[in-house]
Amino acid sequence: MRRTAGEALLCQAALIAGVLATSMASADDRATKRAKEIVNGTCFLCHGAYGEAASELFPRLAGQNAAYIAKQLANFKSGERSSSTMQPIATSPSSEDMEALGRYFSRQSAPPHDVGDAAAAERGRTVYRGGDAANRATSCIVCHGEKAHGTENLPRLAGQVASYIVLQLRNFGSRRRTNDNEVMHAVAASLTDSEMLDVAEYLSTLN
Repeated sequence: MRRTAGEALLCQAALIAGVLATSMASADDRATKRAKEIVNGTCFLCHGAYGEAASELFPRLAGQNAAYIAKQLANFKSGERSSSTMQPIATSPSSEDMEALGRYFSRQSAPPHDVGDAAAAERGRTVYRGGDAANRATSCIVCHGEKAHGTENLPRLAGQVASYIVLQLRNFGSRRRTNDNEVMHAVAASLTDSEMLDVAEYLSTLN
């Protein structure tokens, strides 16, 4: 049976779409393989093989937003974000590697931590949703969202290691960390240490 010109064009389009899909899948597979090589060679020591965090000293990367991870790696590499540990490590990966690492970790599951102090978590919920007690800063929910999942450019806070959240809030408040949103300086500076501990406890328990 002879095909009409329209049918022939449709067949060609379907063939091209199939080739492109296969090519994209192959590229994604290569990127994932490269990311796993980097993780198994270096990242796992602190962050775990799946970004689950090897200890409470290090941030959880599992479930983190891909673009945010890539940006932080680039900032470590350029020196825009300071870390005696991360800066030497971040010198090796290319921008493509950083993007691949971001996608790899973003696809991993990030189950919430168990509630350690229910009263603290409830106080933290109030801070997250309503801001600091002195009303000097806006609530966290405005930028990080109802479920604290963040955005493409803002970090997911849900399920993060509580001690790491506290450390970053302190760094923002003291302006030791300057590579991200200026708003965070004002927000963190307005929080008391106990409020930081409470909101970190709350965020660590979110899914």
